[in-house]
Amino acid sequence: MSLNAPLATRSDRYSQPKDRTIPHRPSSQSPNPQTLALAALGWVLECEDRAARYLELTGLDPDSLRAGLGDPQVLASALEFLANHEPDLLRAAEALAVTPEELIAAKDALQQ
Repeated sequence: MSLNAPLATRSDRYSQPKDRTIPHRPSSQSPNPQTLALAALGWVLECEDRAARYLELTGLDPDSLRAGLGDPQVLASALEFLANHEPDLLRAAEALAVTPEELIAAKDALQQ
């Protein structure tokens, strides 16, 4: 295919549902729980008010949070935080291009 091909022809190869900007991955590819938890934590910390609420509810401070980034329980705390507030859970899932169920499954996997 040449670069001069009509745009419609090129875009047909990459068609996606109009309501998604990120390609949907096959359901057989579950995200790694630690990776998903770190992404969720990043999302939580993006908003100053949400970050303050997370730290207050978990009892963590910025230093203990940094030190605990490799600890499955600390990572699970971000997912637990989201699970306990459905509006944030839904927004985080959308922002991370995963389902709320995948966030909950990651939390459960980390808490074992």
